[in-house]
Amino acid sequence: MNNSQLPSTLPETERTRHRRLREQGSLDRSELNAILEAGFICHFGVVIDGHPMVVPTVYGSDGQNLYFHGSVASRSLIASPEATVCVTVTHVDGLVLARSVFEHGVNYRSATIYGVPRLITDQEEKMAGLRCLTEHATPGQWDYARQPSRKELAATALLALSLEEASVKIRTGGPDDGDGPDAALGIWAGVLPLVTTWGEPEADPLLPDGIEAPKHITARSNTRAG
Repeated sequence: MNNSQLPSTLPETERTRHRRLREQGSLDRSELNAILEAGFICHFGVVIDGHPMVVPTVYGSDGQNLYFHGSVASRSLIASPEATVCVTVTHVDGLVLARSVFEHGVNYRSATIYGVPRLITDQEEKMAGLRCLTEHATPGQWDYARQPSRKELAATALLALSLEEASVKIRTGGPDDGDGPDAALGIWAGVLPLVTTWGEPEADPLLPDGIEAPKHITARSNTRAG
């Protein structure tokens, strides 16, 4: 894995420069890391045979790279090590309900990462990347569950995408029409928050009696996800 430290400020490139709603943009890498840490599902976009393909997939981040995996037969993973990809992560925090439909909006946190991913072939690095991906989604699960066999590793493609080139945008707060003409309409305006929480673990019906969910899983119940 690439352990070189990335700069604390995100570079502005033609692909990441904020052209609209610049006040919602951020060049702070810590904001990028916070968005990535809060989630585990991304949308992975790549052009294959002249046509765009966007697929949702699980990811893991170590602050330097974004890791995602799939079958070695996956068309998107086969093509992506040779092509520039776009990966997005978005969290919706609420609906912004204004006095007019035109002023409605969404409170959100989003990150877009660009680059050419690297196919990981070194077995030690591959295991480390898969550990990162697993622990990102469910901390404590890598050491609890059985780890991949050689056959399973051979059937899995793992890509690493540098976090060097990324764009971050965040919107918070209420509607923007409180001091305009529509304020006299007498219409309720504000924010309808959206909060996602983890539920109680549901055991596999085929699980033998006496096997309880481990603490690293039960501890997440009723906690915020995202």
